[in-house]
Amino acid sequence: MENAPENGAPDADHTADAGAGDTAAAGAGRAEAATATAAPTAATTEATTALTVGAEAAAPTTGATATATATATATDVTTLGAGVVRRATRLADGRDLIYYDDAGSALPAERAVDARTLDARPDTATMRQDVLTGDWITFATKRQTRVMMPSADADPLAPQSPTNPSEVPSRYDVAVFENRSPSFGPALAEAVGAAPAAGDPPRGLDDLEAIGLERTRTSVGRCEVVCFSPEHAGSFGTQSVTRARTVIEAWADRTAALSALPGIEQVFPFENRGEAIGVTLPHPHGQIYAYPYVTPRTQRLRESIARTGADLFDRLLESEQRSERVVLQGEHWTAFVPFAARWPLEVQLMPHRHVPDFTALDDAERDELAPLYLRLLRGVDALYASPTAYIAAWHQAPVHVGRDEIRMRLELTSPRRAADKLKFLAGSESAMSAWTAEILPEDAAARLRDAIASVPAPTAEPAARARTVHPEETP
Repeated sequence: MENAPENGAPDADHTADAGAGDTAAAGAGRAEAATATAAPTAATTEATTALTVGAEAAAPTTGATATATATATATDVTTLGAGVVRRATRLADGRDLIYYDDAGSALPAERAVDARTLDARPDTATMRQDVLTGDWITFATKRQTRVMMPSADADPLAPQSPTNPSEVPSRYDVAVFENRSPSFGPALAEAVGAAPAAGDPPRGLDDLEAIGLERTRTSVGRCEVVCFSPEHAGSFGTQSVTRARTVIEAWADRTAALSALPGIEQVFPFENRGEAIGVTLPHPHGQIYAYPYVTPRTQRLRESIARTGADLFDRLLESEQRSERVVLQGEHWTAFVPFAARWPLEVQLMPHRHVPDFTALDDAERDELAPLYLRLLRGVDALYASPTAYIAAWHQAPVHVGRDEIRMRLELTSPRRAADKLKFLAGSESAMSAWTAEILPEDAAARLRDAIASVPAPTAEPAARARTVHPEETP
């Protein structure tokens, strides 16, 4: 995660942002395919807090360098799709922490209590509007100090050990927690559980779309860190099929929960990978942003749909599937280099059926996505002798608008244009958003198809499998 705050806690922005809502911990049930175009709903809007622990564990007083030795059992335990088990709890400062156990996980139900003594969370950031564009800019000034490429024994995303008071107190398969210094939140448009109400929240989409001089609003929302593995190094593409399926289930669960929070307009899961992108933590992880507005990129998409028709994504997918730009295709998903790709490496992965977000994917679509996405990422790494830096952005429909027209999709981009060359956004691209591309999409697709063909197809491993444990993990 490229943005980790002081004291070893990850921060938000590039790869290690995080925000888990109080209602998020309560979680929301998965939406079925039959309700694919309906906005996701949370099972409850109150956090079902969660530990059956002694008073000493509930109110930790040990120093920040201590490791919790008490264990507790989360009372908010839910079985999700594919046999994934969600266990919701809290960190020492009240932030949400949710464990997602793999199907057939060997982990015990009990998890260590976070016994650190932590400073109070920073105040929620403020947004200012750019009157020339209407865009809202968040000023999260508490995020200046971040961890930069720590050693394995100081990894803030590893399970806590006697010498490493990290953000996750217990062993885990996948862990999601609220970022300590986020761009959005912890305040919400309305008070929910431990989250306070913002003093000056946005007053709906009409308020956000109005334009004026020196307009400000509180940056309500959530930012979360999603740890794909307890290992110190890696990425989504280095995970097993089972682990990838667990993360997909976590993305769907968090999308539903975060979408139900007051004031949230769009939920965005993503992974930043590689130092060339600005990542400062090698730990395999991603982030989820829950925005208080519809992002500028999505607003432009809505304008295109309004001008071209509500079936734009159907026609787009049909056009790309007939082209020579397809790089990988399954029964439910197609990956292709888009017709007007900006970046040297740019791929979109799109479901064949209209679904607005992860919550609406059915089990068959989720099951196929896990190995197919892994194969795509491993093909990207097979392009060169060293791993490729990228941004893997999961575009989802907004929570309240455009859900019948906007189809979820992955957009993977990389500035790498050769083994030892990067594309830098200089004057024309940065200042005017007027792009010049150096590689034809058809040529880029041909190279990527060859790279994918050179990679063995990922196969599902047995449910009961050996698990590597961090050398200093506490049981």
